[in-house]
Amino acid sequence: MTLDAVLIYADGGARGNPGPSGIGAVIYDPATDPPTQLATVSQFIGHATNNVAEYRAVIEGLKAAETFGARRLTLRADSKLVIEQLRGAWKVKQEHLRPLWQEARSLLHRYDEVVLEHVGRALNTVADALVNAALDAREATRE
Repeated sequence: MTLDAVLIYADGGARGNPGPSGIGAVIYDPATDPPTQLATVSQFIGHATNNVAEYRAVIEGLKAAETFGARRLTLRADSKLVIEQLRGAWKVKQEHLRPLWQEARSLLHRYDEVVLEHVGRALNTVADALVNAALDAREATRE
């Protein structure tokens, strides 16, 4: 399936910071009304900070979206830090985030048109639920 455009919502989180971390991403076809959900990502990623989890969610969401062959992308996340750094408006000051930033930028460069939007947590509920599902499943297997 090749689409003209994809819409990704991404979220990452850590219980404790740093702590057990998970990521969530949802890929949509924005050409439909309402947008059709195409794929999801929900993974436990181990011990990490919130910012690392946010970047990993963006990266895995971008990787999952590649299969749709879109040339246009809208990426929405509730991490202002990640969105502003990917836009180039803010510097990547934490050295451990630089490789994640570089990987995300590399994946973004595969698109002809990219829109990066910071959204409030209330608009990112599906991706947030995927983060919590990954963390809850991990906790359930440890009990």
